[in-house]
Amino acid sequence: MSSIDLKATQSPHILVLGMGGTIAGLAASPNDRPLDYQAGQVEVYSLLAHVKSAIPAGIELVSRQVANINSRNLTESLLGLLGAVVKDALSNVLVKGIVVTHGTDTLEETGIFLQMICGKYAQNLGKRVILTGAMLPSNAPMADGPANLLDAIRWASTPIENCPGGVFAVMDGRACMAMDLAKRHSTALNAPIQSSPSSSVGLINPSWLSGVKAVQALWTEDLPIPKDHEWPWVEILTSHAGARPETIKRWQSSGVKGLVLAGSGIGGFHDAWRDSLLVLAEQGVALVRTSRTGAGLTYPNLPEKDLVGCLASGVLSAPRARIALQLALNAEKQAQTTGKPLTWQDFFARIADLPEIQ
Repeated sequence: MSSIDLKATQSPHILVLGMGGTIAGLAASPNDRPLDYQAGQVEVYSLLAHVKSAIPAGIELVSRQVANINSRNLTESLLGLLGAVVKDALSNVLVKGIVVTHGTDTLEETGIFLQMICGKYAQNLGKRVILTGAMLPSNAPMADGPANLLDAIRWASTPIENCPGGVFAVMDGRACMAMDLAKRHSTALNAPIQSSPSSSVGLINPSWLSGVKAVQALWTEDLPIPKDHEWPWVEILTSHAGARPETIKRWQSSGVKGLVLAGSGIGGFHDAWRDSLLVLAEQGVALVRTSRTGAGLTYPNLPEKDLVGCLASGVLSAPRARIALQLALNAEKQAQTTGKPLTWQDFFARIADLPEIQ
């Protein structure tokens, strides 16, 4: 029989971590459209209790509430806490897999974060960390959370010979690498996974699985988690018609450590920004160029040669590129303390240059 236990157990189990979000939300009037609801109201233990009867036999679950927030309010401190909890759980021989219930608004930031701080570790251990969430609150008539949670539990407990360990996401019957998440629709039930290379949870696509293994083969070293007070300050700026140089000049004496430029088309930014960006680069501010379009790759030196000190983001959206840049800047700082001649560009390129899964 499956069981749900909030207390420590001496039996092999799947650990379910709650972060809040819509999956844990409650609507005052569930039949209204559009729904007016509050995210992060139901504890993860209650979410599991509602699906207990459908949990496959032999799977024991342990739950832990890490946070219970609307994910739009996710902080770097909470990311660091979640990362520490996940890494600690992975090291526990009794934990056979981890499921994280999370809000969809910032699911892509958490996905890339977990990939970069424990993706290789999970892979080496043959364990899966599965992110999931919902687009409808828990008391909505057609709530999608229960099915997503069950799929995530099943995926976390799938035999290793069927799919390698690593950091994945499951929603609406589909699974993808968590680093490929990007919420590109405001209401669709598959919004965070809609445009990601993915596979059916029930029948794994061999082509997708081959792509996963190719990416994992090149991700050779996880990056450290910044301490609470050491997260580098990085912001996202969007290029647009009528962009002004003052937008960039305001950052020249701010103390910001990096900027992600969400450019138009294939990642070009307004010419009015160029001179001011050159000044920032000379000041040592890290620059990453991506596209505001929401899909596709940002290539180096296109549409024109990149500024010195500016990198293209590859497959990373602006929110994911920001997290990757923060971790890369922190890794550079850590490398300097050990005498390693590595720059943030070296660390950022490790994730930006990973192959795209077709």
